[in-house]
Amino acid sequence: MDILEYFYEHPPQIEKYVNRKFAFPETGHLNLCGARGSGKTALVSHYLQESPYRSIYIDLEDPALILHTLDTLPLQDFIDEYRIEELIFDHYEEGMLDDFPNVKRMILVSRTPVAHSSVRHMRLFPLDFEEFLGFERVTDAAYAFSRFLKKGTLPSSAMRHKPIRHLWKSFFQHQFSATEQSLLIILATHNAQSLTTHQIYTFAKEHFKISKTVVYETIERFQREGIVYFVENILRKSGKKAIFYDFAFAKYLAFDQNFGVQFDTMVALALIKHGLEIKALGIHGYLIDSNILVIPAPFESEEQLWLKAQQKFSLYKQHGIRTVQIVTVNNAYRFEIESIRFEAIPFREWSIVHRETD
Repeated sequence: MDILEYFYEHPPQIEKYVNRKFAFPETGHLNLCGARGSGKTALVSHYLQESPYRSIYIDLEDPALILHTLDTLPLQDFIDEYRIEELIFDHYEEGMLDDFPNVKRMILVSRTPVAHSSVRHMRLFPLDFEEFLGFERVTDAAYAFSRFLKKGTLPSSAMRHKPIRHLWKSFFQHQFSATEQSLLIILATHNAQSLTTHQIYTFAKEHFKISKTVVYETIERFQREGIVYFVENILRKSGKKAIFYDFAFAKYLAFDQNFGVQFDTMVALALIKHGLEIKALGIHGYLIDSNILVIPAPFESEEQLWLKAQQKFSLYKQHGIRTVQIVTVNNAYRFEIESIRFEAIPFREWSIVHRETD
């Protein structure tokens, strides 16, 4: 059997799928990009079951391609002969093809955005809390939040109802190179701290034999993929706040990471997944607009927050803040100090309500 016939006659199968908040556009070439573990392959496999096009899906990590390259395959001839309308490349990497074949619709599934003017880029993030609720299928939001904290945002973790440390271990060992593993541990250890890439290199070389060039190239690739986000800290001239892409996986890699760091990361990721540009106001929260500050404060009572607000009031006024959103685990309250409104809401409500009001 010809290798292209093999792919054509064996489309990917998916036994269990939970809907995501993602819709493929009906027409046009598309680049679906996203970090490792975000669920890209499952999403495109589910899409194929309902696609209106005559499609061929080619997994570029399939062992059948080890002795072949894309350039050696008679792809255009096959598309013409079988009247293929839609071509899907999974695990595509920049430069695998010099020229794309002529086809009505093409979907490139990749970790980082593909630099090509003819494709529309769409990023798939790991799960947000609302999507996680679909995976859990529970009605008790407080219990679901507890599960979210333990499982994190990677779909493969969310779908398991047994201990998942061995899953994270396998994911860590098989999806990342030795160099990437070293830097992931450094990033997880310093999660939610202000860092420069040079500092990351300094920390890494204390424990691993690694070159400066490799560190800089890998961190840049991690940023493009969405493994780590660097958030500008407007109160510091050097360094940006590093946000690891999954708070539970970061906890696995840095076992002594405290709950405050996890919760801070959870809030920051929720804002990033809503498409907001955020800036860190030092250790005091995240600016999401010209006058809105979001403060992760998991357990602080109204009295504790009111006292801190009084102490930081001049800082808030200096930066033109009019609204302070306090994200908590369970507490809910509101108050005003002069012209600034403060409102606390549990994360499980805030993450969904905030999404609806963006």
